[in-house]
Amino acid sequence: MLKEPVGVVAAITPWNFPLAMIARKIAPALAAGCTVVAKPAEDTPLTALALVWLAQQAGMPAGVLNIVTASREHTPGMVDAWLADSRVRKITFTGSTPVGKHLARESAATLKKLSLELGGNAPFIVFEDADLDAAVDGLMAFKFRNGGQTCVCPNRVYVHDTVHDAFVECLAQRVGALHVGPATEEAAQIGPMINARAVLKIARHVEDAVARGARVVTGGKRVRTADGPHYYAPTVLADAAPAMELSCEETFGPVAPIFRFRDEAEVIRDANDTPFGLAAYFYSSDIRRIWRVAQALETGMVGINEGAIAAEAAPFGGVKESGYGREGSRHGLDDYMHTKYLCQGQLG
Repeated sequence: MLKEPVGVVAAITPWNFPLAMIARKIAPALAAGCTVVAKPAEDTPLTALALVWLAQQAGMPAGVLNIVTASREHTPGMVDAWLADSRVRKITFTGSTPVGKHLARESAATLKKLSLELGGNAPFIVFEDADLDAAVDGLMAFKFRNGGQTCVCPNRVYVHDTVHDAFVECLAQRVGALHVGPATEEAAQIGPMINARAVLKIARHVEDAVARGARVVTGGKRVRTADGPHYYAPTVLADAAPAMELSCEETFGPVAPIFRFRDEAEVIRDANDTPFGLAAYFYSSDIRRIWRVAQALETGMVGINEGAIAAEAAPFGGVKESGYGREGSRHGLDDYMHTKYLCQGQLG
């Protein structure tokens, strides 16, 4: 049995981690023996261009790693050309679920191999037996890193009824103290959103939640700084409900909606009540519960009393409409190879 490179790989990467995302796709492709043509996000192309320049300086042969940039307007035509070209044997994409579905449909004509790391709607569950201080620390670190603009950020925070009020009070104090400003300010902890569309979506989610009965505990407003208008105050919302837009869609911003729950079965049902299944997190000190809940959550990754789930040795990816395929670990390398079976006779 042989493992062979699939061939030419087209990599399409997002803006939120412009170096890490392209490196995570390029590294296994090159290790497997594939050549790569990559398209970085139109919002953050310079990092990818710098990476290719560094690769050239290090001696990488011409044509092995290639970068093509395009505006938002011209990206669909460029990607459709890759999809139609039988020389492109694999597409690896990190981005929205609608785009991932389009790639899956259009690549069917040439039966390309696909790795799709798509949208999430991560639940963050705090059980009554959790270490509340650790849970608050965890949510602060995992929800508000990069301004909440990551696909694995907690999007829905479920807190048991018996510890709900204490958790919300502690969280609101911590969130309200976060300093908003550009990275050029040494004290800044929450920077700008990527563009005006992102700020508008966050504002729409908060306004919809408040209209449907949510209560703003802290934040809940746009912030203008000398650096520009693309800021949103770190926000905690209490009394969140399943019908709200932020329960159904990724907010991709510094907003933590708190949902109250009363028993394990209820929160498992609510956490799984989404077409997405990328990541989930929960805090508990009960080892039996830990195993039950970890197996019951319909996600590709689960953080248990921990939120730093991404690592180069760990398989990163989702289930349901959060995509398929894995990045990182040996499983990620397998996605850039195919298996050839050899059966030889007549040796004697």
